[in-house]
Amino acid sequence: MSERLNSERVIARDDGFHPLTEEARVVLAPDTPLDELADHLHRDLIAIDFPTFSDGRGFSLARRLRELGYTGRLRAAGRLIADQYAMARRVGFDEVEVAPDIAARQPAEQWIARADWRDFDHRAKLVG
Repeated sequence: MSERLNSERVIARDDGFHPLTEEARVVLAPDTPLDELADHLHRDLIAIDFPTFSDGRGFSLARRLRELGYTGRLRAAGRLIADQYAMARRVGFDEVEVAPDIAARQPAEQWIARADWRDFDHRAKLVG
C-alpha cells in the first residue's frame, strides 16, 4: 500500500505505508534511563517516542535495546521525517509511525526512497 493516507497515522516500512492496526502498549520516552530497558525485553512491540525532529536520543535507545537482546518489533513514533528513515532502520527499528501531517507532506514514495538503507550500512559491512 504505497498511496498517501492523509487522515490517520500510518506505519512506514521498506515497502511503503501501511494502516496503523496495533497501538504500542509500551512507549518509551527518549530520556528513559538505560538501566530500565531490560524491564521491557519480553514485550512484543515497543515504541520509542521522538518528541521533536531534532531529538535523536531514540536512536540510541533502539540500538541499546537490540544490543541487550530485544527481538520484538521496534517502532519509532513521533516527529520523524523520511530523511531519518534509513538511520532508524540501521539502529534497529522495524517501522516508523508517521503522523498525518508528515504523511501528507512526505508521501510513501519519499520513505521508500530511503528503504535502500542496507546498501549504505557501512558499519555492517565492516563487521562482515
